[in-house]
Amino acid sequence: MRRFANPTNFYTLAERLSPWAAAASLSLIGAGAWLGLFVAPPDYYQGEIMRIMYVHVPAAWMAMFCYAAMAASSAGGLVWNHPLAFVAAKASAPIGMVFTAIALITGSIWGKPTWGTWWSWDARMTSVVILLFLYLGYMALWNAIEEPVRAARTTAILALVGAVNLPIIKFSVEWWNTLHQPASLMRLDAPAIHSSMLTPLLLMGLGFTMFYVWMLLLRMRAEILARRIRSLRLARVQTGQH
Repeated sequence: MRRFANPTNFYTLAERLSPWAAAASLSLIGAGAWLGLFVAPPDYYQGEIMRIMYVHVPAAWMAMFCYAAMAASSAGGLVWNHPLAFVAAKASAPIGMVFTAIALITGSIWGKPTWGTWWSWDARMTSVVILLFLYLGYMALWNAIEEPVRAARTTAILALVGAVNLPIIKFSVEWWNTLHQPASLMRLDAPAIHSSMLTPLLLMGLGFTMFYVWMLLLRMRAEILARRIRSLRLARVQTGQH
């Protein structure tokens, strides 16, 4: 894998993998959406509105997963000075921000008929809003610092500090009294959800994960090209000065 640390080699690999990631993403999301909308039964208590779960829950998973990937990439850049680690972190941020926004919007839509309110500042919702602002702050900081090396290291520190919010999101239901129910899948005994609902939920989760991989590859390729263009322009300016 070390040879793929070279941006040119990685660019070629990403170009080859992108169509496969796209096909896997669209296939899994299509299958999960079909099963969730037309095959899975409605919930006994919530009825048809429960079907928004097949978008809301995977989006919430990915909101946390993308930030964890961003923080891990930032750590790799700071510790090992990996040439593509900061690129991966920067590319992950907008994707995670979109997933977080989807989770918040679908959660509000689900919450109105279920809880009788569009919004409640409970621990889970508040910590997810903080996650959204962490994404936005990370991207704003990248754009605010012109020097790429300093921007990469400064944003990496912000990403690592913000990672403290991830266990708060995960365990907020257990630590505080919130409107959200406890975990239904990650349990020591067995998932507290029927297989007819679990299957489309997992398919959507896998589909969203492959969508992240697809978008990550595209954005990393774009970032590599942007850095090449920047290097060529700087070289041209220096040549003109001499």
